[in-house]
Amino acid sequence: MWIQQKPNSPAPLDDLQGRTVGLKFECNKCNTEVFTDLIGVPAPDPMADSLDHTKQYEKEEIKCPGCDMTHEITVDSTFDGVTFQVSEVKPDSVSYQVTA
Repeated sequence: MWIQQKPNSPAPLDDLQGRTVGLKFECNKCNTEVFTDLIGVPAPDPMADSLDHTKQYEKEEIKCPGCDMTHEITVDSTFDGVTFQVSEVKPDSVSYQVTA
């Protein structure tokens, strides 16, 4: 089941920590629906000296199959939750699916 990422509202960390997710989004250049391979969700840093420093991230790149535009994907994980950032797309066009 695909879950639409809500702008300015991170996904629940408990649902995603230690799991992998697939993302889908619409390319801004050619409007092709793009699907990623599975991406790991990093755990926040429990040894950080403050909550501001708990953020961990995973970066990936994917080429749009419709126009070859390269999109950079960043998975940010904090104790507040997980956000998925994709370059050159509308924030409300990003959805994720959690693997079992």
